[in-house]
Amino acid sequence: MTQRSTAADFVQGFATGWPENQPEVMILSLTTQKGVQDFAMTKEQALLVAKTIKRTATQLAAPKLKA
Repeated sequence: MTQRSTAADFVQGFATGWPENQPEVMILSLTTQKGVQDFAMTKEQALLVAKTIKRTATQLAAPKLKA
């Protein structure tokens, strides 16, 4: 998993239903070199993803400053 050939170029999450008749569904859309991938998730799944992202973000190293 450490050597990924494709990285997400753009990530977007939106809570509109997909299809529009399902407001309980959140869509996470990733744009990569291979195209767009949409992932539908429930509220519980979306909260778990957000919690994981927040936990990981707090562990990131500080950005390196250019000299």
